[in-house]
Amino acid sequence: MPEKPQVPIDTAVPQSARIWNYWLGGKDNYEVDRVAGDRFRATFPGIVDGARAARYFLARAVRHLAGEAGVRQFLDIGTGLPNVDNTHEIAQRVAPDSRIVYVDNDPLVLAHARALLTSAPEGVADYIDADLFEPAAIVRAASGTLDFDRPVALMLMGVLGHVEDFGRAKSIVRSLLEALPPGSYLVQYDSTDTSERYMAAIRSYNEAAAVPYILRSPAHIREFFDGLDLLEPGVVSCSRWRPDALAFGLPEEVHQYGGVAMKL
Repeated sequence: MPEKPQVPIDTAVPQSARIWNYWLGGKDNYEVDRVAGDRFRATFPGIVDGARAARYFLARAVRHLAGEAGVRQFLDIGTGLPNVDNTHEIAQRVAPDSRIVYVDNDPLVLAHARALLTSAPEGVADYIDADLFEPAAIVRAASGTLDFDRPVALMLMGVLGHVEDFGRAKSIVRSLLEALPPGSYLVQYDSTDTSERYMAAIRSYNEAAAVPYILRSPAHIREFFDGLDLLEPGVVSCSRWRPDALAFGLPEEVHQYGGVAMKL
């Protein structure tokens, strides 16, 4: 794929990947993002717990797929900014020969791509500049690194909320899954409309955001997994998807719901 012209980083408008990075304790954000993040958190204090729970969900899902499920290829779309334990680091810790392709089109994320590309020598971590709205182009570019005749874990972590039309969001997921062979997996989560305070915070955020984010019901998130074999415990609050420790009971629910499912 020919390299796209470099897009300047807009530091005047808050951006979701940078705000998420701020909530997770990262340093790759600007004052405008911190102001927006603090304003959001003032309306909905639970967002930091939700962001962390979603990150831990990613880690547990990747560990399971690279381990028990034996998956060696990961396509992580809308990867966001580098943080602790990125997909390739988790997968290659379990299986060093894992191959990972990250996909994003945010200029700051692309500027940090080099940090994401530090792969174990036995495996590969690649990065492509592509748009979620162009699934065929994503598959075409990723095929240079991934073998689409072998199972692939498709990861859509908190990005489908940026597709305002629900029908189009489902169509994107179907198009991506159609390119994958049986035995592949979908790992997906998004934020839900299960809190009035969360909905109020999102409404305020969307007034200034370059790209709005749409909260959906847990039932709508389950629809992304239609036709797939959902792993237990199904589509649940991210904090409750196979938590590592249950000594004190199930963790508190967060307003990010996700699941993991296999293509038959």
